[in-house]
Amino acid sequence: MKLTLGPVLFNWPTPMWADFYARIADEAPVDRVIVGEVVCSKRTPFRNDVIGEVIERLERGGKEVALAALALPTLKREINEVASLAGCGYLVEINDVTALAALAGTPHLVGPLVNVYNEETLAEFESLGSTTIALSPELPLSSIAILGAAKQQADLEVFAFGRAPLAISARCYHARAHGLPKDACKYVCEQDLDGLDVDTLDGQSFLAVNGVQTMGFGVTVLAQEIPGLHEMGVSRLRLSPHTCDMVGVAKAYRELADGRLASSELIVKLEAMNLPGTIVNGYPHGKPGAVLVS
Repeated sequence: MKLTLGPVLFNWPTPMWADFYARIADEAPVDRVIVGEVVCSKRTPFRNDVIGEVIERLERGGKEVALAALALPTLKREINEVASLAGCGYLVEINDVTALAALAGTPHLVGPLVNVYNEETLAEFESLGSTTIALSPELPLSSIAILGAAKQQADLEVFAFGRAPLAISARCYHARAHGLPKDACKYVCEQDLDGLDVDTLDGQSFLAVNGVQTMGFGVTVLAQEIPGLHEMGVSRLRLSPHTCDMVGVAKAYRELADGRLASSELIVKLEAMNLPGTIVNGYPHGKPGAVLVS
């Protein structure tokens, strides 16, 4: 199974962002790296001066690079930016179906924020040129098995590590939490490098927010499920970046996928890292996403 490093979903300072990818290029045993802004287009200008160097460094490190498209383009400027990715010379991962207006008919990737829940949708994306389809993290194993049996030429990718990306809104939760309007947010999301934890009224950890994005509080970790996913036709695992040792995470998953590490040993290794939340895996088992099924 191949490993994909998804895009950094958080608003990391640009030097930290560039240094992260330099280490990934040199040390992480991942096959594909997705680079680009998915959550908020206001963050994009901070990366423009370094993204070319980041891509070049990743390619020198033997990584396949793909560019991420914005998840919820609403402004004309944002729609034009997504359309401009067509013909860029790299695979583009769409995170909103509006990107198909520019990319349909050419090879492209489908991100986990696009809902592919049944065989008909899968077949439609394949007919439009989707070469890899990253499935929603909420899908149970029973649905993944059906899609694995129905797929033709596309690779199926499953979200295996990270806070699950659940939804994108037009409202900025981070700005509102600080009493700021969205258009004058002061980029306060940069204060929470793994997202802002959200608790229920009785103090239970519930979700995390990242600008306009809602995420799971727990860290999804698929381990014991990997052999079964491979048998179902899943050929790629997605790792979502966090501030923990992502090189260590990638190495552990590479060993697991190669059969050199037991699933229980993977859990032990990850528990020793500074994860932003508790380990969970409920969704693939048809349970609430915040639970751990052993």
